[in-house]
Amino acid sequence: MTSEKTKVDFYILPSADPAARLDFACKLTEKAWRLGHRVYLHCSDAAQRDDLDQRLWRFKGESFVPHSHAEDEPDGVIVMGIADAPASHQDLMINLDLKVPESFKRFARVAEVVVEDPAVRLAARESFRFYREQGYPLQDHKLQRL
Repeated sequence: MTSEKTKVDFYILPSADPAARLDFACKLTEKAWRLGHRVYLHCSDAAQRDDLDQRLWRFKGESFVPHSHAEDEPDGVIVMGIADAPASHQDLMINLDLKVPESFKRFARVAEVVVEDPAVRLAARESFRFYREQGYPLQDHKLQRL
């Protein structure tokens, strides 16, 4: 890993539906994968990971985004997990948990996906404050439509 600090992007979605976070994560994952990036999707629990798994299979009829569970294939290009990211992943982490995972520091980029749900917004504010206090470069992207 380089000495540069992790870049953190907050994607603010115009929706209060927590499921919109997973749908956006699918779109972001596909875009990153097509650009040649390796992606670690950090989920809050097994239920969220299973939901995301299903969405990655069906979110776009004409495309296929290869992915696996981190426990099954830690060196895969796109992996989903609920624990620390596999050591081989250092490119892009999409954080779908409500807290900042310990392993975020070794990634070049972290994407935080935010919806207008009060619990998600509160957690995002706390995460934003944490990253800012630690000196990480932050960028927010207010999306107009999904």
